[in-house]
Amino acid sequence: MLLRTETAPEIGLFALNGGETVCDPADMRRIAVLAEELGYESLWMGEHPVLPVPPPPIGWFHPGYVLGDPLTTLSHLAAVTTRIRLSTGVMLLPLRNPVITAKQVATADVLSGGRITLGIGMGYIRAQADAVGVPFTGRADRGREYLEAMRALWYDQSPVRYQGEHVNLDGIEAYPRPVQPDLPVVVGGHTAKALRLAITHGHGWFGFGLTPAMVDATLRQLNDLAGRVSRPESLGPLTITVSPPRGGVDKDTVARYRRAGVHRLVLWSPPNLPVDELAGYVREHAAFVPPK
Repeated sequence: MLLRTETAPEIGLFALNGGETVCDPADMRRIAVLAEELGYESLWMGEHPVLPVPPPPIGWFHPGYVLGDPLTTLSHLAAVTTRIRLSTGVMLLPLRNPVITAKQVATADVLSGGRITLGIGMGYIRAQADAVGVPFTGRADRGREYLEAMRALWYDQSPVRYQGEHVNLDGIEAYPRPVQPDLPVVVGGHTAKALRLAITHGHGWFGFGLTPAMVDATLRQLNDLAGRVSRPESLGPLTITVSPPRGGVDKDTVARYRRAGVHRLVLWSPPNLPVDELAGYVREHAAFVPPK
């Protein structure tokens, strides 16, 4: 079920839409272009529409963290790049209207020439669901339905119909449709429901802040689930994307991730780097970009 490989993982870059102080559009463009020139495979933009005050005991972001909308940011960067993949990592799907989101994702795919990867998660902060008026309980099933409905809008024959507990589409159509014939979906999260959704609905799985040892443990869970859960043949083997703990990586660490079965490493630079230092970080870690 997992796609095993002996090749070095692709290298992506996380969170150009986020910062401890400000998201500067010129800086984002500069780093995105540099990453593409250096051979990075992808850019990944996270999502937290709101953050609670005080912050939760477990979380990656404080309430004042500046985090721009992922799809808006990716569309902005699509205009200054031509090859690098543009990815949500991850979009909190149950918080969004699936019909509007399907339109936004398809439009971004058209504008980028077919470079969008949709990374999705279900969220872990109740205050976010409360803020948008969506029940926190049952969010995994809601998110699964939203994804199924979005795929129906993208790829089903006209008129589109989808019936679920949370989504009811009947006799409608929506254009544009994605450029990609099967827009890649990567499911993030470490819960049993998230791992199951990755197997049943995702082209890949995304683990955030994981060491190689943590990847080993999670992939054992994925393989165990794969023996008990049906995976559609059309999705192909499950690819593994991991964002290591924040900071840098070295040659030995990258090799450990490769041996664990990781296909893509999405790097998150240390906090509060001025743009020149961030550019230096991107250049330094280009050493791990596999040769094409």
